[in-house]
Amino acid sequence: MSLARRLMLPLVLLAIGVALVLDYAYRPEPLGIDFHTYEAAARVGLEQGWSHIYDQARVAVVQKVLDPGEVAQPYLSPPTVAWLAAAFNPLPYQASFYIWAALTLVAFAGAVAWSAISRGPARWILVAATVVPWWVFEAVHVGQVVPLVAAGVAVAWRLLRERRNVAAGLALSLLVLKPNTAFLVPFALMAAGRFKTFATVTLVGAIIGVIAFVSLGGDGVSAYVSQLTGPLPSGADSLTLERALGVRGLVAIALRAVIIVTVLAAAYRLRHSPGLVLVVGILGSLLAVPYLHASDFCLLTVAALIVWEECPAPVWRVPLAAGWLLATPYAVLSGLQPNLDQWPLLELVFLAGMVAVAWQVGRVRPRDKVVSAS
Repeated sequence: MSLARRLMLPLVLLAIGVALVLDYAYRPEPLGIDFHTYEAAARVGLEQGWSHIYDQARVAVVQKVLDPGEVAQPYLSPPTVAWLAAAFNPLPYQASFYIWAALTLVAFAGAVAWSAISRGPARWILVAATVVPWWVFEAVHVGQVVPLVAAGVAVAWRLLRERRNVAAGLALSLLVLKPNTAFLVPFALMAAGRFKTFATVTLVGAIIGVIAFVSLGGDGVSAYVSQLTGPLPSGADSLTLERALGVRGLVAIALRAVIIVTVLAAAYRLRHSPGLVLVVGILGSLLAVPYLHASDFCLLTVAALIVWEECPAPVWRVPLAAGWLLATPYAVLSGLQPNLDQWPLLELVFLAGMVAVAWQVGRVRPRDKVVSAS
């Protein structure tokens, strides 16, 4: 082995380690702000009834009780997140946050390690690299639930490669925690002929939907729907394509429709490579939704990981490596980090590349290509 190759691994690990330290140090958001809201809603549900978790006045009161110094914000997540947070209710608030943060990070990193195709040191470099992008550390820092959704998609990737379609559907059922982040993924898999996976996700979602309706009651459901359809919080569209392109109204709706149709058509063409089907589903979801949290880009990390593993040609790996650098603290410190409203444009380029692969699928041989199985 040459000296350059012997030095490569420690140098890469050093660069990743420094990036992780910088990620940890550069966190302007309040610590645990999102988990604070989840836990407040959970306590409202446990103590006052689940039909009241979207009564924002009650949630705000409990938020002040949990941590008077923390910023209060409305609870707009699905009831499933409050149910999950309720498991931490017996613990002191600070302890529950740190345990939650640790579990979400371990779940995300563990899912990447288990699902990756690479073996040996390359696998662990990938695991370390996937937690470096600023949005992953932000998700852990604020106590977001989205790393669990990303972990579910990563696990489903391996299960789909192994043709364990029902199990993949169960893993993807973590979408009930935050559906907007990857809502097109089940439909992309359906277009690709993974009917058992789609049916499993749909069945689990329907069961949870019934349970949610019963627990919330008519008033709770009405409150949730009215808040979802009301004005979005300030800055909620900063990471959306319509903000990046400056479009609104019918133009934005038409743009979403084009993205959805394109994703489904590409998924059908990529049906022999379920990993790439997941990628187009993720990208389409992130581009089509009208609201995103910065932490939701954890799904973008999973999409990049899949392409890195399944399409090892330099034509893919060089742009992915460049994109990774733009998402690290190095880009922040050098002033090269894209603005929030520029990231959707990079996603659009990423999706366009996947569509090009889909239309040239006869000449492209992604690694571990499998035969579609319903």
